Amino acid sequence: MDEFEKYVDEAMKMLPKEFREKLDNVSIFIEDLPTREQIGKFDARHENFTLLGLYEGVPQTRRSNYGVGGAVPDKITLFRYPILSFAHSQEHLIELIRDTLWHEIGHHFGMSEEDIRKAQAKNRLKVV
Repeated sequence: MDEFEKYVDEAMKMLPKEFREKLDNVSIFIEDLPTREQIGKFDARHENFTLLGLYEGVPQTRRSNYGVGGAVPDKITLFRYPILSFAHSQEHLIELIRDTLWHEIGHHFGMSEEDIRKAQAKNRLKVV
């Protein structure tokens, strides 16, 4: 396990227990860069971005009879090189990995971009 993977593992362990226990049929992947297809999914909604992570699947809030018949797991992918390019220290790298992972997990739970950003801002106010 390399250092980046170790930080992803630590970020998962830091996720509050009540959220970890409710993760359902989701796998976490680390890729060096997003594929053209992944960029295309995201690019249709955003301009001037760098894709650090991506959630692909059916959010828990939109599932009905999900999982019947061996459903393919939802997928959260963290993109190593874009995250590394933003990190200006080891501490910042750990924070970026945690924030990106938790952001994508928020989508798994059905949160919108706006909901996630509000929660992240609120959480930062508590930490400071």
